[in-house]
Amino acid sequence: MKIIIAAGTGFLGQNLEKYFTEKGDQVYILTRKPQRKNEIYWDAKTIGEWKKVLEQSDVLINLTGKSVDCRYNEKNKAEIYGSRMNSTKILQEAVNTCSIPPKIWLNASSATIYVHSEKHLNTEENGVIGDDFSMNICKSWEAEFFKIHNEGIRKVALRTSIVIGNNGGAFPKLKMITKLGLGGKQGRGSQMVSWIHIDDFCNAVDWIIQNKSMEGVINITAPVPLSNEGMMKKLRKQLKAPFGLDAPVWQLEIASIFLDTETELLLKSRNVYPEKLMKSGFHFSYPTFDEAILNLSKT
Repeated sequence: MKIIIAAGTGFLGQNLEKYFTEKGDQVYILTRKPQRKNEIYWDAKTIGEWKKVLEQSDVLINLTGKSVDCRYNEKNKAEIYGSRMNSTKILQEAVNTCSIPPKIWLNASSATIYVHSEKHLNTEENGVIGDDFSMNICKSWEAEFFKIHNEGIRKVALRTSIVIGNNGGAFPKLKMITKLGLGGKQGRGSQMVSWIHIDDFCNAVDWIIQNKSMEGVINITAPVPLSNEGMMKKLRKQLKAPFGLDAPVWQLEIASIFLDTETELLLKSRNVYPEKLMKSGFHFSYPTFDEAILNLSKT
């Protein structure tokens, strides 16, 4: 296949590129700082030379978006919103003018679109979507993506949970704080954590590409979410950390200022279930957190 990954130099993009390249697919990366032969410059806002590579491609994957791991001040909020909307708009513009456009377009979204929920398990069908900055970003992003229907192009919004792997994302930080003795619960610890192993993330993307009946919004998350307290306990056990200090909310609020981030990333309860993937027959290599961290500890 000929696969285009917009903003493919980050944690998810690097792993997807490796996965598909090893399968023998041809992968092109759209990036602001091209350094390799398969990387093409784009600014995520305007049509450029990159548009040519979309012609006769099989798959377009858009992962563009400023990281939400920052303080939610007005400047950052505008960049978080703009980066997602502008990239989706310009890709749509380019796709509209293709003679032979991509067969499937997968656009990043987030499991954060669902409300804080400790009891209710959010599926694509019965998920409760609320009204705050993060949820509204996701809603606007998906609305922009699905606004135009192109005949012959299958569109999928990937509502992805926390992706865990050793070469990026949240997991290396979680391991580090656990080893330092700070791996206790964060806040009350009852908030649910939805997560997915990086290998299952890549396999799920490939599965969606191959299964032509899959479209619309799809939850990309392992089938067994767990509480923050339970997650940290399992991490301590796996890493043989003798103790883990709890971090109350007030402490996290202070720390988040110095770490230039928001407590929402730790304290929001993401209780999400991948119903569409499960019903389609997708097999998770690491359905439970125990299996996932056992694998990541070995590699």
